[in-house]
Amino acid sequence: MSATTLETLLELSHFLGEEKRQLAILGEGNTSAQVDESTFLVKASGSCLQTLATDDLVACRFDALLSMLDHDKMSDQAIEESLMASRVDASAKKPSVETLFHAYLLSLEGVHFVGHTHSIAVNQILCSPLAGQFATHKLFPDEIVCCGARSVLIPYTDPGLTLSKSIRCETDLFLKEYGCAPRVILLENHGIITLGKTAGAVKAAMLMAQKAAEIFVGAAALGGPTFMSPEDVSRIANRTDEHYRQRALKL
Repeated sequence: MSATTLETLLELSHFLGEEKRQLAILGEGNTSAQVDESTFLVKASGSCLQTLATDDLVACRFDALLSMLDHDKMSDQAIEESLMASRVDASAKKPSVETLFHAYLLSLEGVHFVGHTHSIAVNQILCSPLAGQFATHKLFPDEIVCCGARSVLIPYTDPGLTLSKSIRCETDLFLKEYGCAPRVILLENHGIITLGKTAGAVKAAMLMAQKAAEIFVGAAALGGPTFMSPEDVSRIANRTDEHYRQRALKL
């Protein structure tokens, strides 16, 4: 296992879990990173992002988890047994129940890090009738640069296997339409997932989505929001200088 990958994932976890950011408290949220084609690291169940330690990260095997997504239904007990069996080290802690969607997302081309939080700013929209607007419309250029031209929106779904199957289904549709993985996945009445090639990309999308959520709510209170047109969104998403800026920011 690369010490750099482990250290980077710990730093990302601490960053997302820092209380002042209002992204996660107590045991909320989780993070993961690809180790190699066969294994990845994921936050242990019940651990805290802000204080995550090396032994709170569990190495799991992709093949033991991805096959679970092809089951129509599994009992809670069967899911727990499969999660435990996916560990590389049988003495490691229990992986998060959301390990399944981390396994799927990390198997996508160009995705090496994933972060999931319960952002207060984002959740006040995801717990409202306006979640769909927030996912499909954009308010300002930097939101497009860091979060993409559109986010995937998942209606509220039972966490665990059912949620992971929904994420796979909707993300596969996004991949077919756009030819690349989304930067942001929004979970109604739950939280936000950001993903990317680097930990920096996960941070940037998470922080920019939080900023966009705060602006969205403020604009809604003032009679808006007023969204960018599809033409303007496409222009920003395809500008050469913006692609250069994305590379410079390691997005």
